[in-house]
Amino acid sequence: MHLVASTRSRSLSAVLLCLGVGGSIVAPGIASPSLAAGWRTFLHVRAVVDLTRPRTDGSLTVAADGVLSTLHVARQPTPFARGQDGYTTQQGPEPYIALGAGETPEGTGCSFPVDDVYALEPSDAPGVIEVDAQGHARRLADLEHGAMPNGIAFDDVGRFGHRLLVTAALQGGTALFAIDCAGGVTTITRQAPRLEGGIEVAPRSFGRYGGDLIAPDEHSGRVFAVGPGGAVRTVARSGLPHGQDIGVESAGFVPPEFGRAWSAYLADRRSPGNPHPGTDSILRLSGERLVRARVRAGDLLIASEGGAKTIAVRCDRRCSVRHIADGPTPAHAEGHIVFANGP
Repeated sequence: MHLVASTRSRSLSAVLLCLGVGGSIVAPGIASPSLAAGWRTFLHVRAVVDLTRPRTDGSLTVAADGVLSTLHVARQPTPFARGQDGYTTQQGPEPYIALGAGETPEGTGCSFPVDDVYALEPSDAPGVIEVDAQGHARRLADLEHGAMPNGIAFDDVGRFGHRLLVTAALQGGTALFAIDCAGGVTTITRQAPRLEGGIEVAPRSFGRYGGDLIAPDEHSGRVFAVGPGGAVRTVARSGLPHGQDIGVESAGFVPPEFGRAWSAYLADRRSPGNPHPGTDSILRLSGERLVRARVRAGDLLIASEGGAKTIAVRCDRRCSVRHIADGPTPAHAEGHIVFANGP
């Protein structure tokens, strides 16, 4: 395990309001003396691209270099699903992952098993791969030819029928698909704006957006909410630098159990030749620092791809946004922000 110190940097601190049904948070513009928290390198992992929330044994699932591992936060990664019928994929694309928690899609008579991993397959034959808790892989669902899957999350609230949600670039826009445990695919919309990265379903406590799919757009710097009927609303304008490989990319909701003993984790993928070349590391943001930044359960954390600049979004009757943290300057953040109890 390799730990390094982080530096503090200036933050944007104005808290602004989200007005109207489709209203958005205007970018903050007042700098405070320093940020209350900073991402630090936690563990070097070659070609790391995504993480899941903790499994029932407390370990995170790590997608890196085309294979999977499990990681207890006080130990080194353990290879997972490496047998003859295990999991492997191309190293170049972004095979983001999600973890099943027993969700039972409506009208199916089946469930997504607890601790099964679901991985995007962004190849010429796009789809979703299921890896069971014993490490056996199978193809769960096919997506239409030409789709480029770029986001995955479970509907653990129920507004999408407790299905697995997948975003995909398709014909210049973004499609949202809902997949049941039998592999059935339903198209929610083909008209969403550009979306990708660590998409998440908002908890019911997240104001008017509770139960919607929350997804960042690195190109515009906006954070969107997609409803079960396909309607799209702007939740926030991040106020962070935006553009390809720079803007908002990663998302995660702070869990109900969150406290000072918990930390946030984020993949920082090495990307040679990029303005933010990455460090091949998992980054950590400590619960102590998050608490000092006034982050609480139910808040949404969003990190930019370039430099892991991080905002906290809180929505109840109205929404507010605060810039709370930066990562190492070279950081190239990918996938989900996840939380675990540990050092």
